[in-house]
Amino acid sequence: MKKHQKTLLVALPLVAAMSLVGCKNMSADDLTSLGMKSLKAATLSDNDVKALSQKSCAQMDAQSRIAPKNSVYTKRLNKIAKALGNNLDGTPINYKVYITKDVNAWAMANGCVRVYSGLMDMMTDNEIQGVLGHELGHVALGHSKKAMQVAYATEIARDAAAASGNAKLASLSNSSLGALASAVINAQFSQKQEQDADNYSFDYLVKKKINPTGLATAFDKLGGGDSSILSSHPSSSARADNIRKKIAELKK
Repeated sequence: MKKHQKTLLVALPLVAAMSLVGCKNMSADDLTSLGMKSLKAATLSDNDVKALSQKSCAQMDAQSRIAPKNSVYTKRLNKIAKALGNNLDGTPINYKVYITKDVNAWAMANGCVRVYSGLMDMMTDNEIQGVLGHELGHVALGHSKKAMQVAYATEIARDAAAASGNAKLASLSNSSLGALASAVINAQFSQKQEQDADNYSFDYLVKKKINPTGLATAFDKLGGGDSSILSSHPSSSARADNIRKKIAELKK
């Protein structure tokens, strides 16, 4: 049942696109192709997700300003990452800093981890370790794979709109708004997924002999500002309280 629910979730963007463009504008071959692509999106393998993540990360790197190797930011991140490790469940981790005032950090299934300088300006090394542990948790727990499936299905839906012959829809689907929408969808994890990633980060930090307090204080700081990390996430104060309770239990 759960497998069918996941397939339905991924297929929804395609259904929406077809309702907008109208099946009458699509040939039988087009509809068959869409159906096959929908199935592909819902059944992306781990290797498929890693390959798509590799291309997505390369595109993000190409359009972003990356801190050079000799920059203060890169040297600092290398120090932070050394304690976290350079491998996640057999996948090598690649760390880089984007020079931007935005406060964010993310990880992809191919081991691509990117930290924004705005986040580094706001947080201590220990807090950044907590945030990165959380982002790695999304990858390790399969959340990133599910998000990639939905994003992939959304791209297919945009292709369907572009192929429909409707000039207005084609124009919208080919705009940068479509790519931004995919990025937003990729970041919309459920409350349970966020909580699971928080707990993963706590356990990961403890395993690596890193003080988990930084994870709690990171939530304190993020809760007081405008950060894309917390968009659609659970209450930052509740998340900080959860980590502090786990720290207290650890000391018993």
